[in-house]
Amino acid sequence: MTSVERLPDPSDPLPFFVYGTLRPGEVNHDLFLRGRTASEEPAVLPDAALYEGPGYPYAVHRPGTTVVGELITAAPGAYGRLLAALDQLEEYGGPGRPGNMYDRIARPALRPDGTTVRAWVYLAAPLVARDLRESGVEIPGGDWFGRGRGRRG
Repeated sequence: MTSVERLPDPSDPLPFFVYGTLRPGEVNHDLFLRGRTASEEPAVLPDAALYEGPGYPYAVHRPGTTVVGELITAAPGAYGRLLAALDQLEEYGGPGRPGNMYDRIARPALRPDGTTVRAWVYLAAPLVARDLRESGVEIPGGDWFGRGRGRRG
C-alpha cells in the first residue's frame, strides 16, 4: 500500500498544497487565489516528484522524493467556490474519470517545523503520470521556482 490517501468526501475543507502556477507570484495564484485565502505557508509534499508538462507542472507519486510548494487555506466562506474553480482549472472531473489531467488526492504535507497537515493536492492522472515517468522532464529538487528559468520578482 502507498502513502496516497483518498477521502470519500470531496467537500472536506482541507487546505490545498500547490506547487506550480498556483504558488504566490505565479499567474494562476493571482487569477484564482488572490483574496480567497486565509493563510499561505511554505510546505513540502513527501513521496512526490515534479515534472514539466506541456504548459504546467505535474506532481507524480514517487517514494523518497519531495515537491516544494505552499499550503493554502481558503478564506472563510470561500472554500466551496475555490474548490470548484481549482477542480476546473486542473481539469479534474471527479475520482477516476478518464478525462482527468490531474486527480485531487488528500496527502500529508510537511510544514517547515516538521508538523504534518493533510491537504488536497492535484497529482498527475494515471495516464499522464505514466507518460511523464517514461519521457517527461523532471524538475531537479522538486521546486517549480528552480526549474532553470529563474524566478520572477
